[in-house]
Amino acid sequence: MPKKLILASGSLGRRELLKFHGYDFEVKPSNVPEPTEAADGDIRRYVADLAWRKAAAVAPTVTDGIVIAADTVGWQHGKVVGKPDDEADARRIITALSGTTHELWTGVCVWLRPGDFHVCWQEVSEVAMVPLSAAQIDDYLKTRKWEGCSGAYSIEFPTDPYITVAKGSVSNVIGLPMESLAKGLRWVEGLG
Repeated sequence: MPKKLILASGSLGRRELLKFHGYDFEVKPSNVPEPTEAADGDIRRYVADLAWRKAAAVAPTVTDGIVIAADTVGWQHGKVVGKPDDEADARRIITALSGTTHELWTGVCVWLRPGDFHVCWQEVSEVAMVPLSAAQIDDYLKTRKWEGCSGAYSIEFPTDPYITVAKGSVSNVIGLPMESLAKGLRWVEGLG
């Protein structure tokens, strides 16, 4: 990829995915506030809008390159399952997800500078969590892997003892759907 890539995110998972797939990039977190509810119960619009706002916040700071922005949230019973505020909130979220299947949505925006051409899309995965005992939840909370993660969990790759991706992409669950990202980058790169 000849253009410089800029990841508009502080997410460790997204950084690890890009590195694993051989991309060179720099990190410029957008610091855009994330709402806790999806307007009109529309999760597709929620993640698409947030990814676009993150890209739009970073794009003006880039003279020449491609900005990659994403937002990932859980979705269960018509509600956003976001990042926990603290350990008590993480316990509440994990308890609610334990033994259930939920959706995990990611909005992605790839923005070309100069020119300000961009493409945005959304991707969904179905995620199943095994039933967890109170002791298992306590043990998981001690790991602190829930911090900064939608759904209060971070999937372990290649296998996770608690989480199974029933449908969709594991990279999407981590926070950046790499298969569709490659297509989006090729499309935007072709415009430059």
